[in-house]
Amino acid sequence: MAPPPFVKAVAYGPYEGRMKAAIHALKYDRLHAAAHGLGRMLAEAIGQMAAEAPQEMLVVPVPLHRSKFAERGFNQARSLAIAALESLRKTNPEWRLTLASSTLMRLRATESQAGLTPRQRRLNVRGAFVVSDPQAVTLKHILVIDDIFTTGATARAAALALEQAGAASVWVATLARARRMRDGRRVESARFDDAEEITRVAGNAPAGSLQEASIYSSQDQSSF
Repeated sequence: MAPPPFVKAVAYGPYEGRMKAAIHALKYDRLHAAAHGLGRMLAEAIGQMAAEAPQEMLVVPVPLHRSKFAERGFNQARSLAIAALESLRKTNPEWRLTLASSTLMRLRATESQAGLTPRQRRLNVRGAFVVSDPQAVTLKHILVIDDIFTTGATARAAALALEQAGAASVWVATLARARRMRDGRRVESARFDDAEEITRVAGNAPAGSLQEASIYSSQDQSSF
């Protein structure tokens, strides 16, 4: 059996409540200041990899297609990565993490993953990513950053492109984990369709750890 495209994925907490509001504030309301607090939480999740992940990695935010970037004006995954790296330099100074924002490119504008089945999500992002300079990732360990992990389809597609370009290993860290539904019920299992493991970190975060970011969200957007 072929090895999985990524070794492990970690997330800070569930995509709901104040976490959801804070991500929406950054992503849709363009409240860039929210990235600082969210980035620290992402750094905490990444820190859980310290015992097993390589100390030297390229940090690759999941890219937006140029049309989506033009519409939004920024890539929230990159903003989160920058804030997380700033925090990790203080908490894990032994790590050598290098931001490589242009390493991965999105070839085509995929439709929103919201509302799609796991299989539709996989098909939607299949072949959507390409590595801009394969030599830059050959034999390198890669840490992929995104805001939300649902079924792992996007992470798998991105990791596969990096693996095919010669990456030694690919790890994934996201800010939030979206709970899936099955027969009208939430699925609490940490196992996803593609058999990679995602670990919920600090799920019971103390009150106030979101820096009250939810007050900045002007509306509850449902699509992402």
